Amino acid sequence: MFKSKALKYSFLFLFIASLGSAIWYAQLSNRHKAIVKTTFLHQTGLLDNKWDIEQGVKEYKMLSPTFLVDNIYKSMEGPKASNPVMLSKDSTVVWITGFKVSVEEATTGKKMSNDFICHLNVDMNDVKYYSYFGLENRIGKQYPRLTSLSHGMESFKFPEGFGIPMKGNDLLFVTTQTLNHNIKEANFKVKHRVSIDYQKGNALKPLMSKTAFIMLPYDQYDPYKSPIDPGADFCIPVETKNHSYDDGKGNKLSGHWVVPVGKNTYRSSINHQLALKDSLRLQAAAIHVHPFATQIMLYNKTLDKPVFISKITNHTKNIGLSKIESFTSTAGVWLYANQEYEIILEVNNTSTENQDMMGSMFLFFYDGEMDRILKDKKLISTTVK
Repeated sequence: MFKSKALKYSFLFLFIASLGSAIWYAQLSNRHKAIVKTTFLHQTGLLDNKWDIEQGVKEYKMLSPTFLVDNIYKSMEGPKASNPVMLSKDSTVVWITGFKVSVEEATTGKKMSNDFICHLNVDMNDVKYYSYFGLENRIGKQYPRLTSLSHGMESFKFPEGFGIPMKGNDLLFVTTQTLNHNIKEANFKVKHRVSIDYQKGNALKPLMSKTAFIMLPYDQYDPYKSPIDPGADFCIPVETKNHSYDDGKGNKLSGHWVVPVGKNTYRSSINHQLALKDSLRLQAAAIHVHPFATQIMLYNKTLDKPVFISKITNHTKNIGLSKIESFTSTAGVWLYANQEYEIILEVNNTSTENQDMMGSMFLFFYDGEMDRILKDKKLISTTVK
């Protein structure tokens, strides 16, 4: 009798727990559902959760765990995974020269459309990174992301002769995420193939990375109220928990906002993000935008002219980005501390509903201070390997 009652209560408990879990899961956003689902599938072994590593002399290759694409996943909503990267087993300085990501079918390895790539983020530990080079004054001044590749820009190389230096056995952190704008009845298992190009030696000029992005004000007391002018006044944030910032005066800004149907232009100052104390020479820029963006530029407001313009090509038959133009220059373009800079983004939402948008740039400047430190402390060898 006792065992029968215990069994009965056990089943009742499991039923209530399962029902509660189902209700909780149903109320999650699409992004959080993907996190929960992917964690469950990887932890239970229902999907492969291993990163495959192939370390070459000049290229570090990674194959991600398996991702299940079973729904519409807009930017930053899809299944994702992260992994640490150590380019070398010793502390010899290496130079990062490029990044690449592609997508393939999980079982056969057959190449698939880049429409299943949301982004590849490459982050560093800025405390360890700058401490090694004696640049502690830079710690915490910038978000510690080296770069981000996304749909439309799946590969990026620095101009010839330039690279990002780092201690070889220091850690980078790679995160890759899936995307699916168009296939409603999706049921795909995919993997992302990631590669980081690098080399050893002193033949390169060091680059520093600065991240700049559009931030638009929103009404913190009624954030989802439609703005009078969506291009110049207040924006509607996609959400207020992520990519939300304070301007230092108590006003809220969003770096991830809603764009209405039709054409609009968005712009914001980036001087506080650049934090230029002196002139710096811009050598390269990687761009991150979402579908329906048509052009983005780094603009010199003081001189009333663009520093560079990136043209963006959208798919013609469905939602997606075919190409985002990068900026690279061996000669470089000078930016000055006493001039005003902003990012200007042009959008043409040709769909029939609101879409989400971001406008970001990963800007790479020649780092003269780092160059002197590398040579003075003899942290680099005299022969390229």
